[in-house]
Amino acid sequence: MQLLVFLLVYPFLWLISILPHRLFYTFSDFVFFFVYHVFGYRRKVVQKNLHLVFPEKEEAEIKTIEKEFYKHMCDMFLEMVKTMNLSKEQVRKKYKVLNVEVIKKIEKERSVLIVCSHYANWEWNVSINNYVNAKGYAVYQKIGNRYFDDFIKKVRARWNTTLITQQQTVKTVVRDKRDGTIGIFGMVSDQSPQAHRAQYWADFMGIKVPIFNGAETMARKLDLAVVFLKVSKVKRGYYQAEFIPITESGRNTEENYITDTFLRLTEKQIRENPAHYLWTHKRWKHRDKQPAHFAKTS
Repeated sequence: MQLLVFLLVYPFLWLISILPHRLFYTFSDFVFFFVYHVFGYRRKVVQKNLHLVFPEKEEAEIKTIEKEFYKHMCDMFLEMVKTMNLSKEQVRKKYKVLNVEVIKKIEKERSVLIVCSHYANWEWNVSINNYVNAKGYAVYQKIGNRYFDDFIKKVRARWNTTLITQQQTVKTVVRDKRDGTIGIFGMVSDQSPQAHRAQYWADFMGIKVPIFNGAETMARKLDLAVVFLKVSKVKRGYYQAEFIPITESGRNTEENYITDTFLRLTEKQIRENPAHYLWTHKRWKHRDKQPAHFAKTS
């Protein structure tokens, strides 16, 4: 069944990926109309999230952000499909890295953990490995269909990126250290952990929520450098990335420093242009479930 689904869906995705720029985004407008106006995909979730984190904004402004978000979301997910037929030269034009020298300087000394949020086009973030010398890894969620999973791995390999699961990350860092290999590890770090498993609670967009701090735990334990990847949407189909150093030595940071810095940088990014954040996720769903022992110390 998995193979049948792959064989049926793949040709359609391939056709989308080869559409010229103008026709590609015309198709995205078509998708937006159905996702937003016809099906109303997760509109209640998006509206609730926006009202929750922007209580000071007027309803008209919230509505504008909501609509612009859905347009961007359709673009971004179709751009993931576009990846199938993007060469290194093409992605360099669509995704520019402003200060790659930050990474090149650090990678001479130690492995680097690059943290980012679900903002702009995080799928194309893996293309930064075309700019660096170290071995590139992207931490990802394994796809249920193994044929699509294998295909995605092959596509990323064209951009000098090896996909690894969260469970494989620490073992990979340890192995590379043992072999004297410098690695660049990319991780999206603004997920919402299960409330009962959360090890840390903090304010995110002014609301106390459980925080995923796996990136910090790994950086401090394995003494990785940590860099925040700020991505901005310049115009439709074009992005630029900037590296913001958090620490050159995870082991020498105070507890929660890496996580708190990541949160503040992510908040700043969201407030600059809210429409480019992924509002369909229920990021604040556990805000009323903070255990008493966390409340006393936070």
